[in-house]
Amino acid sequence: MADKSYLGWPFFEQRHAALERELDAWAAEHVRDAHGSDTDAQCRALVRALGDAGWLRHAIGGAAYGGALDAIDTRAICLIRETLARHNGLADFAFAMQGLGSGAISLFGSEANKQAYLPRVAKGEAIAAFALSEPQAGSDVAAMQCAAVLDGDHYVLDGEKTWISNGGIADFYVVFARTGEQPGARGISAFIVDKDTPGFDIAERINVIAPHPLARLKFTGCRIPASQRLGEAGQGFKVAMATLDVFRTSVAAASLGFARRALDEALAHAQGRKMFGQALADFQLTQAKLAQMATGVDSSALLTYRAAWQRDRGQKVTKEAAMAKMSATETAQQVIDAAVQMFGGMGVVSEHPVERLYREIRALRIYEGATEVQQLIIARELLREG
Repeated sequence: MADKSYLGWPFFEQRHAALERELDAWAAEHVRDAHGSDTDAQCRALVRALGDAGWLRHAIGGAAYGGALDAIDTRAICLIRETLARHNGLADFAFAMQGLGSGAISLFGSEANKQAYLPRVAKGEAIAAFALSEPQAGSDVAAMQCAAVLDGDHYVLDGEKTWISNGGIADFYVVFARTGEQPGARGISAFIVDKDTPGFDIAERINVIAPHPLARLKFTGCRIPASQRLGEAGQGFKVAMATLDVFRTSVAAASLGFARRALDEALAHAQGRKMFGQALADFQLTQAKLAQMATGVDSSALLTYRAAWQRDRGQKVTKEAAMAKMSATETAQQVIDAAVQMFGGMGVVSEHPVERLYREIRALRIYEGATEVQQLIIARELLREG
C-alpha cells in the first residue's frame, strides 16, 4: 500500500487529502492495471469515465465553465496525476491531456472560446490536444516553421506539427504558428483548430514504447477564424509557457506516481521472494536499494509539491517547476529500473506492472522539456536572480 503520510505536509489543505482518498478508491475500481490492444478506444473511454466521475473538472479553470474552482488548483492537478499514474499510465495521460490541451483556453481564451470548449472538456465530451512541436522545432520553439497569415477575418495556416499527444483522436487542437510580428519566439500566435476544419489532416500516426495516441499533423491552406486566436497576436510563446508552467509540475507528479508504484511492487516482492533460505528483503544489498528508492521518492515529492504550492500562492515557479520536473523524472527512472532489477526475469515480462512502468517513464524525461532543457532553465533563472 502506498505511503500517504505526505498528505499531512503543510503544502496541502484538508480538501486535498480528501480528494486523493476519493480518487484512489475510484481508480482502484475503475482503472487499476487496465490495458488493451485498442489504445484509441481505451483513451476515449478513460476520458469519458474521468468526465462522468467529475475528475476532469479539476483540469480546467473557471467554475462558470464546469471547472471545480474559479482558478486551476495546481496541487489538485498534481495529486490527481500522481494517483492516476500509480494506478494506470494511460488514465494519467487521458487526464493530463485534457488539462494541457485546454489550459491555454482557460488562461487566455475569450468568453466565447471558454463557453464553447471548456464545459465539454470538463465532461469528457471533447478531447483536447496541444500542438507545439515540429519536425525541426522541439525544444527550440523559436525555430518554428508552421505559419499563419492573416487574411481578412481569418488566418490561413500552413505547415506541420509532430509528436502531438491525442493526435488522431482529439476534437480540437491548440496550435502554435508563426505570425511574424517580430523575429523568433516573439512572432508566434496560438489558435484553436477543430478536427474537421478543411485543410487540416492527420498525416501520420506514431507508435511509441508506451502506447498513447500520437500523431503528425499537417495544415494546408487551413482557414481559422481570427476569433479562434488565443491571446494577442505575437503572444503565442507567452501562451505556451504559461500553460506549461501549470502542467510541467504535474509531469513531475505523474513521475512520482510511477515511482511510488514501483517502490510498492519492489517492497512486496522483496518481502515475499525466498532466496538462499531467506527473504530477498533480508539481504543488506536489497535493503540499501530500497532505502535509496524511498529517499528518491520523498525528495521528488518535496520538490514537486513545493512548486505546486508556490504556484497556487501566485508565485512565479519557472525555476521550481523545472527542478521538480527534472528531479522527479530522472529519479523515477532510477527507482523503476531498480524495481525491474529486483524482480529479475519477471521484471521484463511483457505487461508485468514494473515492465509497464519501465516503458511509461521513459517519455516523461523528454516531453514538456527534456531534462537538458530543464537544466538550462534552472541555470538561466539562477543567473537572472544573481
